[in-house]
Amino acid sequence: MAQQQILGLDIGSETIKAVIAEQTSDGKILLKAGFRRPSRGMRKGVVVDMENATSAVTGLLDKVREVSKNAPRNIYLRVGGSDVRVQSSRGITAVSRANSEIYKDDIDRVREASQALNLPHNREVLHTIIREFIVDGVGDIQDPLGMVGARLEVLSLIIDAFQPTIKNLSKCVELAGGSIGGLVFGPLASASTLLTNNQKELGIVLIDIGYGTTGIAVYEENKLLHTRVFPVGAGHITNDLAIALKIPVEVAEKVKLSFGYASSRGTSGKEKIDLQKIDSKVKGSPTRKFVAEVIESRLSEICDLINSDLRAIEKERSLPAGVVVTGGGAKLPGVADLFKDELKLATQIGFPKDGIFETESQAMLEFLESPEYSLVLGLILSSQKTQNRRISVNGSKLSKFLKNLIP
Repeated sequence: MAQQQILGLDIGSETIKAVIAEQTSDGKILLKAGFRRPSRGMRKGVVVDMENATSAVTGLLDKVREVSKNAPRNIYLRVGGSDVRVQSSRGITAVSRANSEIYKDDIDRVREASQALNLPHNREVLHTIIREFIVDGVGDIQDPLGMVGARLEVLSLIIDAFQPTIKNLSKCVELAGGSIGGLVFGPLASASTLLTNNQKELGIVLIDIGYGTTGIAVYEENKLLHTRVFPVGAGHITNDLAIALKIPVEVAEKVKLSFGYASSRGTSGKEKIDLQKIDSKVKGSPTRKFVAEVIESRLSEICDLINSDLRAIEKERSLPAGVVVTGGGAKLPGVADLFKDELKLATQIGFPKDGIFETESQAMLEFLESPEYSLVLGLILSSQKTQNRRISVNGSKLSKFLKNLIP
């Protein structure tokens, strides 16, 4: 029996993607329906035209309501602009009870202490991610509940975003008649769909190549080390081709999808592309090798940005589980090989972990088999974790209330 319907909503620069799912009583996630619609009024994860963006979201939510009237009331929305920042924080508190046993309220207090940052008024905290607890100087503790100690510390990663970006994105959804249940940073949503605990334990970087942005999330010892969004994506490849070939952007996108290859080494300098067969108004016959060189140049730039971040956290070329590439840009042939060469790490294209999702229709298989939809599926997983956390918090409040009643 279905407990609740959720809508994962990813408003991208080129397309809007959405998935309706149900959390069943046995803990599984059933995918009911998926939607895809051209996006408008968005650039690099940020609203630049409120009217057009709202109109596009309204059109999609109208389609959603034909399948489910309840799902738009519980939307988990992706936040993914390059203005999102991540920083480390430490919280410290004294254990409150005379017997020095650590209770849930001690953990809540130390978590709140780690969130006490002096953020500018125009910044808003998206996520507080616990990296480890420390009890009386002993670290790397995942759950200190029930332990004994006098001093409790926590090391956290605080992910915050530019507040107007969040408010404008949320306003689009609300004006379209939707209700937001939660906001999720894009790379973390993709990681929850694709990465196994073993990969995160060994050390891995997830790379999500969207149309306007590329997001990364780096894990080691099952902890998030770093995450970021760069303001460059697969759409920049299309623009590069349009300039290099002197053709319209729409034609350049078709060239990329039909003839593109990530590395010039895998293509022939003799094979030519007749552009008139793609669009009768366009002339020219570039070689496939030239097209691949244009694509490779932009992808190499993305790799340089990622390598720079990995170098800054001392993880360049030193993540044993390697690289997982996902997003719409991951569908370009040869991407895995190029990233392997550029980052000097084992690389694979990401697909959802086995056993997470169930579906009743063949139509939903595309969402499970294409890396383009890993992020929107991750929003569904994030909603499940949020619901579990709310149950835990409410349970602790009830427990604390009962303790105050009973001497």
